Amino acid sequence: MTAPGLRTELSDGILRVTVDRPSHMNALDDATCAALIAAFEFDDVDVRVVVLTGSGGSFSTGADVVELATATPASDAEARQAAEHTMHRAGALARAITSCPVPVIAQVNGPAVGIGASMALASDLIYASEDAYFLFAFSKIGLMPDGASSLLVPAAIGRARTNALMLLAERMPAEEAFAVGLINDVLPADELGTRVDAVAARLVRSPRRALELTKRSITDSTLALLDDALRRETEGQIELLTSPEFMQRVAALASPQKKGA
Repeated sequence: MTAPGLRTELSDGILRVTVDRPSHMNALDDATCAALIAAFEFDDVDVRVVVLTGSGGSFSTGADVVELATATPASDAEARQAAEHTMHRAGALARAITSCPVPVIAQVNGPAVGIGASMALASDLIYASEDAYFLFAFSKIGLMPDGASSLLVPAAIGRARTNALMLLAERMPAEEAFAVGLINDVLPADELGTRVDAVAARLVRSPRRALELTKRSITDSTLALLDDALRRETEGQIELLTSPEFMQRVAALASPQKKGA
């Protein structure tokens, strides 16, 4: 499968999904987000594990702020429709990863920001390079966390630390993310790919049905409130996406040096 902004490759039971917009630090535009969702909605029984990563030195810096800033709705109704579409995509991406029948490994090879961090944390196993970090900068541009991160993060690290991450938009380095239990391990950048390959190969050796049922059981017990979280995020984010304050802030951020939300 080939799509704008995305590369996929299936080999030896491992489906590699790579966000491929390095000039945009792998920020997700609408087309790339749609391709990502489609990549996880496969029915190929030969797939035993999915590896999700980004090209170049970034995992994903979130939503493409330039795309958001250049959209000029002609009316309030059109603005709301665009916000609803954006949130449909965010929810569908979270559901696609969490409901993928086989384990998803996030190979976080650099910054994971906003919805980029959300999709990393929606994965089942998360390995990051030492220079990677996680950042939920939504509040700085007048938005709230989405992509199920309002559930995924506190489920892993608790309410107080989550509030610091999301209300204060604090950057969490990979070493700290590992220390607080948000990810599985942190490695030198030149060892990350080798470690993920080894984990993927280990999973491939297990019967697929055993992997499916194990993942489903863990997901259902730990993310039972996923639909509720996505509903709250959708309602709140639609309000914020259509606010004048967000429009002003995102326009100020729309520069080649600052992409992603």
